[in-house]
Amino acid sequence: MRTSPTRTPRSALLTAVLAAVVTVAALVVVVVLRPKPDGVPGVPPVSLEPAAPTTATCGSGACRQLAAMTVGATPVVLLSDASGGWGRVRVGPQPGTEFELAITTMGAKLNAQSLRCIAAETSACLVTGDVGGGDGAGGAYGELLIGSDGVWRDFGKPYFADAGTLSLFDVNTDGRPDVIVVRHECPDATPGTPKCQAAPVLAEVYQLSGKELGCTRTVVSPSDLRGWPQVEVRASELRPCADGG
Repeated sequence: MRTSPTRTPRSALLTAVLAAVVTVAALVVVVVLRPKPDGVPGVPPVSLEPAAPTTATCGSGACRQLAAMTVGATPVVLLSDASGGWGRVRVGPQPGTEFELAITTMGAKLNAQSLRCIAAETSACLVTGDVGGGDGAGGAYGELLIGSDGVWRDFGKPYFADAGTLSLFDVNTDGRPDVIVVRHECPDATPGTPKCQAAPVLAEVYQLSGKELGCTRTVVSPSDLRGWPQVEVRASELRPCADGG
């Protein structure tokens, strides 16, 4: 005689289904209410804030990149208009921090050799531009940018070299670059005049703070100075500058 399979009571089946539904719902609530972690290791958080806009114009025209350097891990880019008569420096990854150059308002013309930087505990970039024809005969202006602890600033006072040469070099070996200005030694003549342009030249050295370190002895031409056009001076070569120098 065939035995009929035992059938599960309908009430017991309904109870089991309800228990399963309650369990799933509880798990969903736990997942939804669980505190969100601050971030996944190795994956940067996503910012919903829009990036700051970059500047696309230099003066009345489009910017072009004249020169670029990396100072430590910081990119520094020199931008200018088509003529080199208007410029700015961008420090850091785009959009970075931008400095509008004052020396171009004084007639300085920028070129591909206008940017010079040295990385150090206090880093520095010197932007130079010739005046009076672009060959340095009329002199050159230099604008100094100083970086420390990730913050960059414009020194605020342009340098002028009537012999057309400015450079950066750690003269007193203190781990920070110094500014070297090559000028004619003509205390009795006005800079830029024929009499002054015929005078001997010397290198005058300034710390990043603007303090004068001293001057070298005179030479006939800037090219007679060590390392020209990126002049290098030793502290032992310095002496007090003449009054008015």
